[in-house]
Amino acid sequence: MDMIPKKMFFTKGVGAHKDKLASFELALRKAGIEKCNLVCVSSIFPPGCKIISREEGLKLLKPGQIIYVVMARNETNEPNRLISAAVGLALPKNNDGYGYLSEHHSFGETAKKAGDYAEDLAATMLAMTLGIEFSPETAWDERKKVYKSSGKIFKTTNVCQSAKGDKNGLWTTVVAAAVFLL
Repeated sequence: MDMIPKKMFFTKGVGAHKDKLASFELALRKAGIEKCNLVCVSSIFPPGCKIISREEGLKLLKPGQIIYVVMARNETNEPNRLISAAVGLALPKNNDGYGYLSEHHSFGETAKKAGDYAEDLAATMLAMTLGIEFSPETAWDERKKVYKSSGKIFKTTNVCQSAKGDKNGLWTTVVAAAVFLL
């Protein structure tokens, strides 16, 4: 049986509840994937996999369906604590090659910072695989230019969800996910 995903979409969500598990459920609900059984997988974006919109992807899901996800998750019950969960993606120029996804979970980082970090991580993993020379000490914006100018990396992007912990101490959960469809 061919288990290579043909489509992928990004989604994200946030939930708050007095129970930690219920706040996770609410975050999955906001992301639109609460009705599925999630199997977390590692970081390879398959060759030829098509990125579709969240709306298109959610229409293809059925209750109880097993779906494969690269998911970032974070939670807090500390009032006003900033949390983020991000998934980054880096795709090679060669559509026959595979790309990388990365997860990042952080405290105190804005959505922009956490998203950029996840995107940088995915691009760095892909760059190492493709043999692109770079300095890890160089800022992400500079490395991004090096990666793109190599002619080997086609696209980088990310999805990120951040939130401040509920002011009354409810559990607050953030999720970001790349959802694969067979």
